[in-house]
Amino acid sequence: MDFEEIAVLVNQAAIEKKGRPLKSVEHLVLKGAWENKTYSDMAFREGYTEAYLKGDVGPKLWQLLEEIVDVPQIHVTKRNIQSVLQSWAAGTLAATDDLEEESALKLVITRQRKSAQYFTEDLGNGIDLDMVLITGGGFLMGSPDNEIDRWDDEGPQHEVTVPTCFMGKFPITQAQWRVVVETYPQVEQELDPDPANFKGDHRPVEQVSWLDATEFCARLSQKTGREYRLPTEAEWEYACRAGTTTPFAFGETLTSDLVNYNGDSYNHGPQGESRGETTDVGSLPNANQFGLYDMHGNVWEWCQDHWHDNYEGEPPADGRAWLFSDERKDGETGRLLRGGSWDHSPRGCRSACRNGPYPDARDLSDGFRVVCSAARALQ
Repeated sequence: MDFEEIAVLVNQAAIEKKGRPLKSVEHLVLKGAWENKTYSDMAFREGYTEAYLKGDVGPKLWQLLEEIVDVPQIHVTKRNIQSVLQSWAAGTLAATDDLEEESALKLVITRQRKSAQYFTEDLGNGIDLDMVLITGGGFLMGSPDNEIDRWDDEGPQHEVTVPTCFMGKFPITQAQWRVVVETYPQVEQELDPDPANFKGDHRPVEQVSWLDATEFCARLSQKTGREYRLPTEAEWEYACRAGTTTPFAFGETLTSDLVNYNGDSYNHGPQGESRGETTDVGSLPNANQFGLYDMHGNVWEWCQDHWHDNYEGEPPADGRAWLFSDERKDGETGRLLRGGSWDHSPRGCRSACRNGPYPDARDLSDGFRVVCSAARALQ
């Protein structure tokens, strides 16, 4: 297991046994010890004194971890922290199928058989935001040359390694949008609290631009202290595929029983129903192996990246957003949309399909979901 996964489990145990998550400085020292950094290096990079980290935070953290992991006859130290936590985490996962606990900070972390861990952000007014842990890994991004109805902009295929993150279980709903827009402080621009064409609290918000979506993320980040943002294009495709290499996360074709799209047949599949509008998020049984719903169809989803005509050149191999370095191009090029929508054909709903309207464009088929870095989610 990598540090991000271990940190999720440690934070959950701290909430269960101590009633609070790790403090940010405790997380800093834990991560530094995991990476074999010296206290001096940790202090220099983050603005603390070495004496404070080594003489105060560190000893208290090791004592806290001893109480949390409860491994008999083991004294937790900076030197053995990685081996102790690896052993403890393996035993914890083996013994647990389903677990749900809520903290005073309204942070819920759950383990399930398929959807792994998630936490729930309390947005206020009885509205929650479920964030699913997407365990990082490598995958082949783009579509193969022989995929039916592929576009040239989906190639060439290339290897990408994506870091662990949390991603929204569903696209952002109109209820979630409204509570953030109406009650969270403005960061840069004003937002319409009710922009959607197809009304419904549990339907995805649509008719929001890339600029609108990034303002939503900025407000959410400022309010919660966690770094919410749009997914990168690589993060989105990795999360959508969930380990698959087929055109869709559930196989070689799709049906309207699983996906809200225009109902056309794909690859000799059945002709489906065109609903002609959005549906409540999660109302169709289309969760992938990560536990994410509506990654295909319903609404297109904004990503961070600038539009590129294909993957020629040097797209990032580490999952970062592919952005132009020249800021003057920011308003002159599109941003990425992924996933297709209620109004689109199967071709547009494939895992690799890409679209690139301008960042100020609004359409009744365009929405978004959010991501949060695994480390920042625990602070």
